[in-house]
Amino acid sequence: MTSKEKVVALREEMQKSNVDAFIVYSADPHMSEYLPGEWQERSWLSGFLGSAGFVVITKDKAGLWTDGRYFTQAALELEGSGIDLFKDGIEGTPNYIDWIISEIPAGGKVAVNAVATSNANWELLSQKLQSKNISLADLPLLKEIWKDRGTPSKNPIFVHPVERAGKSVTDKLGAIRQKMEDQDATVHVISSLDDVAWTSNLRGSDVESNPVFLGYIVITKNDAVLFTDLEKLEVPARKQMDDSFVKMMPYEEFYNYLSAFKNEKVLVSPNSNQMIYETLKTDNQFIKAPVPGNLMKAQKNETELEGFRTVMVRDGVAMVKFLYWLTHTAGKEAMNEYSIGKKLGGFRAEGENFVGESFGSIVGYKDNGAIMHYSAKSEGSKDVTNDATILVDSGGQYLEGTTDITRTLALGAFSDEFRRNSTLVLQGLIRLSMVKFPKGTKGVHLDAIARLPLWMEGKDFNHGTGHGVGSFMNVHEGPQSIRKDLNAQDLLPGMVCSNEPGYYLEGKYGIRHENLIAVKEAEKTIHGTFYEFETLTFCPFFKDTIVKEILSEEEIAWLNSYHKTCEEKLGPYLEGEVKEWFLELVSPL
Repeated sequence: MTSKEKVVALREEMQKSNVDAFIVYSADPHMSEYLPGEWQERSWLSGFLGSAGFVVITKDKAGLWTDGRYFTQAALELEGSGIDLFKDGIEGTPNYIDWIISEIPAGGKVAVNAVATSNANWELLSQKLQSKNISLADLPLLKEIWKDRGTPSKNPIFVHPVERAGKSVTDKLGAIRQKMEDQDATVHVISSLDDVAWTSNLRGSDVESNPVFLGYIVITKNDAVLFTDLEKLEVPARKQMDDSFVKMMPYEEFYNYLSAFKNEKVLVSPNSNQMIYETLKTDNQFIKAPVPGNLMKAQKNETELEGFRTVMVRDGVAMVKFLYWLTHTAGKEAMNEYSIGKKLGGFRAEGENFVGESFGSIVGYKDNGAIMHYSAKSEGSKDVTNDATILVDSGGQYLEGTTDITRTLALGAFSDEFRRNSTLVLQGLIRLSMVKFPKGTKGVHLDAIARLPLWMEGKDFNHGTGHGVGSFMNVHEGPQSIRKDLNAQDLLPGMVCSNEPGYYLEGKYGIRHENLIAVKEAEKTIHGTFYEFETLTFCPFFKDTIVKEILSEEEIAWLNSYHKTCEEKLGPYLEGEVKEWFLELVSPL
C-alpha cells in the first residue's frame, strides 16, 4: 500500500467509529524517540522517516507537523502522500490542536491510541477540545489496517556491570526510594526504556542503535518489579535482579499489576502513556513529576565519565582512519553516501567492545548535507566523488560509552562562501567549548554563545545546539539540552552534551561541527561556584576550510591546544601514511 492508500483505509476506519480526526504520534508505549519496528506507526502511514513529528488525519485533509531538522526531508518523503507539511516553529504555522478545532465541527470526535499517547498530550488535547465540545477517545484504529507490523524482538537482555555503571542496582533503588519519600509517593512507575535500563543496570537491543529493551519497572517502599520478556533475560541478568531483590514478571502482566493498586500515591511522569493513567486513575492519587532516576542518569559518575574518555580515543582512531580513507579514495573508487556510512561502521567495528552505531550515520554530499537528519538509502543515494563538500554525522555504541561526532570537510572544490560559513560554525563550537558559567545556568543561557558568530552575519541554524548523551545508552538523552527553547533544567556536573552548531543552505551544502562535552566544576569565587566544559571528543578539524583571520587569538590557541591533545591521545594508535597525514592535520593553524 502507498501512503495515500493507507490514509484512505484509515479514513474508512474513522468513518466506522464516527471519528472526525485521528492523531498518529511518533511514539510507542514507552514514549521513545527511536521506536521498535512494530511501533513506527507514523512512518508507516506517512512515509516520513524522521524521528520527530506526528500526523493528523481528518475526513478530507491530512497534515504532518515536524521541526526544522526535518523540513527538507519531510517535503521529499511526503511527496504523493496527500499529506501536507506543517513547519512547526515557523511563524504562520498553526498549532495542530487549533488546526483540528478549525477543521472539525462542534460536538465532533478526535481519537488517538492511548497506549502511544503521553498523558501530557492527552490532557492538553482534552482541555483545548472542550472549548468546542469535541470529545477525545482511545481508538487504536491503525491496528485494523497495519496487519504486518511485526512482533517484538527476542534479542537477549544482558548485564551492564557495576564496573561500567559505577553504581549498583541496590544503590540506585535506594536513591530513588529516597526521592519517593521526599515527594510522599508510595508507588513509582518507570516506563521510559532508558530509565528502565539505567535503573536495572541491564541492556538490550530491542530498538535499533539504542541498547535498551522493552520493559517497565514498578517500585514501592518494599518491592521492585521488572516487567519484560522473561525468556530474553540472560542467566547473569536474572541473578543480578535476584541479588538486587527485584522481582521479574512477564511484560504482558504490567497493566494487570497496576490495576491492583488502591489508595496509593503514585509518582509517574506526565510523559508516560495515557493507558497507565487510565489503569490507575480509580482510587489512586497521582504525583505527576519527572522520573527521579532521569536526572541521576544524566549526571554521570566518575566511572561513566572515564568510560566516555576511553571510548573517545577508540572512536577518534576509527574516525581518523575513516577520514584518511575518504579523502584519499573519493574520486578514485566508486562510492555513495550509503556505502560511506557502512565503511565508517567497519572502521568502528575494529575497535574493542564496539556494539553498533549509536544512530544511523548521516552522510550528506553536496546539497544533501543541508538535510539536517538526512538518511541515505541503500538504493538511490548520491554518488560521491572528489568535487564538493560532505557532512558526516555518526556515532558508536561501546560497552563503556556512547559517541556522537560530526565533521564537515571538502573532498574537492569549495567556495569562499562555504569556507567562511564553515569557520563561523567552528567558531561557535570553540566559543561554547571555552565558556565558563555560574552554577544555576541552563542550556538556553548558553545557546546564543554558539550562534553569535552566525547571528552577527544574519545567519542561523534551525536545530538545538546540544542534547544530552547517555552512557552506553541512548544518544539523545534528557533532561538537559542547549537550545533556544526554555528548559528549566540546570546544567550540572557530570552531564554530557553535544556541542553542534551548524549552517545549511538548501540546494547547496550543509555544515555541522560536533564534539561531545561534559560539565565539570571550574572554580569557586566570592560570586559562587562556576562550571566549565571538558571536551571529550578527539578528532581533528580540517584547516583548509578555516579562515584564520575570523578567529581570535584565544580561539586559535584553543584549536591548536585541542589538536595537540588529539595528537597525544590518538597518535600512539596510528602508523604509516595515516599517521603522517594525521600529524599534518593537527599541526598548528
